Amino acid sequence: MNLWFRLFWMLLKRPWRQRADPFSTTVVRMRVWPLDLDLNRHVTNGRYFTLADIGRMDYVLKTGAFRTALRHKAVPIVGDAWGKFRRELKVFETFEIHTRMLGWDDKWSFLEHRFVKDGRAAGVVVMRGVFRSGKGLVPPADIVRDLGMPEQSPALPEWLTRWSASCDGMSVQLREEEALA
Repeated sequence: MNLWFRLFWMLLKRPWRQRADPFSTTVVRMRVWPLDLDLNRHVTNGRYFTLADIGRMDYVLKTGAFRTALRHKAVPIVGDAWGKFRRELKVFETFEIHTRMLGWDDKWSFLEHRFVKDGRAAGVVVMRGVFRSGKGLVPPADIVRDLGMPEQSPALPEWLTRWSASCDGMSVQLREEEALA
């Protein structure tokens, strides 16, 4: 099934009517379609990242973060994403995408998208993103304050802070390489 149809289907279900606490886990139920498959006849690794977009949209709508973004005239931007693949998802199988906020720092918000089948994680996509307006980046503290959350993030797991630092390191390296070119 084309991802645009999945997005429209999710929007037609009107997830913004089912308000969710920003620290809760939102759930989107889906089915694997033939166009989701690679040559091994299971969901292709790239499709997990694309499907995570739908889980993220559902989360942003249900938590009210989209209203906050509108007030700031900002759009959500994914800066980096990482995936862990554990089990196959095969054609016509049903699964769920469980999305939750892991926390934030001075620049980034961190979300986890867990792909669950039969109560077990088939894969996980973690992303760090920002809200960007015409005036620049909107600090995560401004977003979470508008959502009624404490400005201080829950403690981030060590693996997550190391991953974020490695992404920053790659950004520095890319800027240095571009400066030399």
